[in-house]
Amino acid sequence: MLFRAVAASLTGFVLLQASDIRGSIVIKRKLTRYNVTVSAGLYQRGTAVPLGGDPERDPISFERSRVAVYIEGPGGQTSDPGGPVVATMEQKDRRFVPDLVVIPVGSTVSFPNLDPIFHNIFSLSASKSFDLGNYPMGETRHVTFTRPGVVALNCHLHPNMAASIVVTPNRWATRSGSDGSFVISGVPAGTYSIVAWHRVAGTFRQRVEVSEGNDASVTFVIPYKGPTAAGEIQAHR
Repeated sequence: MLFRAVAASLTGFVLLQASDIRGSIVIKRKLTRYNVTVSAGLYQRGTAVPLGGDPERDPISFERSRVAVYIEGPGGQTSDPGGPVVATMEQKDRRFVPDLVVIPVGSTVSFPNLDPIFHNIFSLSASKSFDLGNYPMGETRHVTFTRPGVVALNCHLHPNMAASIVVTPNRWATRSGSDGSFVISGVPAGTYSIVAWHRVAGTFRQRVEVSEGNDASVTFVIPYKGPTAAGEIQAHR
């Protein structure tokens, strides 16, 4: 009984130290140029695979939903009790689904091919360079990401295919929703650099203080255009 009481007390203490960072992404114009593959390549002949479309047709909602948000501590690292995860990025309808994955360092991503044609996924990014070779429908390849950074992905066989993997230094990371809102839960009390990354607009940072039992609030205006109305916090590119 004494052990249970002590454990419960410690659990309550740990929870007391953690709060949420709640925020929003403000984007007011289209930023991304959409690529379309017109001609059929060698590995498409014989099987017609239509190019998939985005379920989100509003261009502003599209932009807001493609922002990775994460925190950095002193020296770019934060003590983190969590561990790596396994994520999936499908190749479907000649597209990456999803086209943005946010994972903590050390995590693995699976790249299953769901199309009745070959794909060949590769990256030339500094934080992770690889080439998975050609492989057919029903097969997958796996890559483990051991360094934080942004990894740009393409397909050798289909020039329209592009995606990004944001490898964060810890598990306190997320992807914003179509309305621009995001929540990073369970952040220990402290002062951090919070980062927002958009594939076209770039990287934005600002300082955020997390206190015990009180949620912090952050707003990123992308692209950054300088100071605005009092009370609105912006990030600097």
